[in-house]
Amino acid sequence: MNWDDFDAFCLVVDHGGFTAAARALDRPKSSLSASVARLETELGTRLLERTTRQLRLTDAGESLYRDISRPLAQLRERAVEALAQGTTVQGTLRVAAPYEFGAHHLAAVACRVMQDHPQLRVHLDVEHARVALFERHYDLVFSTMEHNAAPATVVTRRVYSLERGLFAAPPLLAGRETLAQPEELEGLPLLAGGEDQRWSFRDAGGTVAEVEMRNPRMRSGNAEVRLKAAIAGIGVVRVTSTFAAAAVAQGLLVPLLAEWTPEPLKIHALLPGKHVPAKVRVFLELLEQEASGAL
Repeated sequence: MNWDDFDAFCLVVDHGGFTAAARALDRPKSSLSASVARLETELGTRLLERTTRQLRLTDAGESLYRDISRPLAQLRERAVEALAQGTTVQGTLRVAAPYEFGAHHLAAVACRVMQDHPQLRVHLDVEHARVALFERHYDLVFSTMEHNAAPATVVTRRVYSLERGLFAAPPLLAGRETLAQPEELEGLPLLAGGEDQRWSFRDAGGTVAEVEMRNPRMRSGNAEVRLKAAIAGIGVVRVTSTFAAAAVAQGLLVPLLAEWTPEPLKIHALLPGKHVPAKVRVFLELLEQEASGAL
């Protein structure tokens, strides 16, 4: 008996099919199919009913999965723990991040870690929508977590606090006096994030002010959409300063409320467990160097 075939069978069931399992494991679909077929031959029974639309366990398959899936999952976990203690950085690192952060802060880190470790591959998903925590078996997920806490099974490590600013196109501000207080924003159209309830500000003396998002002109979780709307003169946008830097340099946007600092965008690194593999560890170390300007 080949225990790898038993493991392949359980992983196909765990992921709901051969295609999803092959993608998550970075293995050819054909090798998983061959493993399950070989196991069925050795056991002399059908374990999976395959159709064009779904995969269904037979009675024998359900019984086998119930008996062996947990021990094999524990064995895989122990193997991950052992690898985490090692120094070899190899395999595939799967990372997901929100667009506003990933597009401007992770590219250099991903390139550097692959240059330093030729045996490592990186799959970097930059998402406009909220990332579903580890739904696609990521090794590392970056999240703003501004309104929702991570599940208890997820290890949270804060990495970044990104400076944000307020920006608007010059035509939108034409004929208006320079804004001095956050509450004056209520006289302008606002471009809110998908989950923004309020914008918070703090001045040099520590005074805090808030602007409620009662009726924004636009609401979108896509920072790039909001930025383009601001450049088009549709409204005032709150985004990270690095994200708006190019538009400001070209004169397409100007910063507002220079005496007030918007609440920063807090980015957390979320890990699927307490054991950190070497590939994740080196990525986070390089990210911290990038944050400090040492990269």
